[in-house]
Amino acid sequence: MIEMIAAANGWLNGYVWGWPMILLLVGTGVLLTILTGGVQFRYLPLALREVLGKLTQKAAGPGEVSPFQAVATALASTVGVGNIAGVATAISIGGPGALFWLWVSGILGMCTKFAEIVTALHYREKDATGAFRGGAMYTLRKGLGLPWLATIFAGLVSLAAFGIGNMVQSNSVAASLQSSFGINPSLTGIVLAAITAAVILGGIKRIGQLTEYLVPFMALFYLGGGLFILVRFAGEIPAALSLVFSSAFSGAAATGGFAGSTIMLAMRYGIARGLFSNEAGLGSAPIVHAAAQTDHPVRQGLYGIFEVFVDTILVCTTTGLAILVTGVWANGETGAALAGHAFSVGLPGTWGNIVVTTSLVLFAFSTVVGWSYYGETGIVYLFGAKAAMPYRIAWLVFIYLGAVGSLHLVWDIADTLNGLMAIPNLVAVLGSIALLRRLTREFFSRPR
Repeated sequence: MIEMIAAANGWLNGYVWGWPMILLLVGTGVLLTILTGGVQFRYLPLALREVLGKLTQKAAGPGEVSPFQAVATALASTVGVGNIAGVATAISIGGPGALFWLWVSGILGMCTKFAEIVTALHYREKDATGAFRGGAMYTLRKGLGLPWLATIFAGLVSLAAFGIGNMVQSNSVAASLQSSFGINPSLTGIVLAAITAAVILGGIKRIGQLTEYLVPFMALFYLGGGLFILVRFAGEIPAALSLVFSSAFSGAAATGGFAGSTIMLAMRYGIARGLFSNEAGLGSAPIVHAAAQTDHPVRQGLYGIFEVFVDTILVCTTTGLAILVTGVWANGETGAALAGHAFSVGLPGTWGNIVVTTSLVLFAFSTVVGWSYYGETGIVYLFGAKAAMPYRIAWLVFIYLGAVGSLHLVWDIADTLNGLMAIPNLVAVLGSIALLRRLTREFFSRPR
């Protein structure tokens, strides 16, 4: 029976994270870019000023967390193991050209994330406790009159979260600490669950209070290590960039293969890993953005542009270029091991291992914290606010199980459920295009 389930899930996962889904997500990004007049290009400087220029300002409007706390929590969930291991895997299989296609997914993802957040803010509502809740499920029910599809999306979020946002992350932390420092996975599971409990049992406000400090620190720590490597190997950057652009259209995979196949591998793994990393189109981040204090949905949508820019253009690019300029991309390694090797070569002494291991732990922990709210919102939609606390407690139990176990089938199924979230979410986004365009015109036409 288990083998049958695994085989069925493997077949479905091939479609969920294969070409059909990639084309659907990319096509949506292209369409939204056209219909919004390239909002991610025209207003990226404004998005950067909106986020970075107002870090200390008090937000205006109803909501549970500040706009920056919302984007920090969303980044806590998206900046994860995929930014290190995922990028390395894309390059090892698809070659340097995968980095180009990862950039393409990021550029299009900025617009998709913008659209998701705008519609989520417009249709958000208060739960029984008075807290704002939002996301594709509310858009589908209130905006498009599809309550059955809203229920499916909420179910997918609440279930997928236990795998991709919980057990996979805690297992990565446990494995990394055991490999680097010999720490028992059981101890890691207990400590990680305890620290997470101190945060998530306080709800979204306490999560936001943590992430607004944790996310900038962990991002700057990792980017600082990567920047050191790029400065040290600055002479290799032009050749690395040339290799990225040339192999994106001619093929140069580390695993070999004829040119046509490696071009397709570069496209598939670059775009898929980019989408997996920034989660644009999956409908996860709008759930926490819907809790933000803001005076207009489009203003918070600008934070979505900033979010994808940091996740994909900054963090993923740092990983990719570090692997290329140090020349380790074709050594046969993949995943976190390949990224770790690049940082070990590029940084002096043991600093490479320290930066990668610490970043993996912080990235994974922040993902556990952020995704707990996503899953909780899904369960609250299905069963009401009273289900929030039991879900948080169950979340803590699964952190420990993920750290000590090796439940690959559970993770694989959760990965499939995570990808399936995109279908109802894209229905919500595409069905709200008229609303998106109206709100965008309304916001940018008023005096600032």
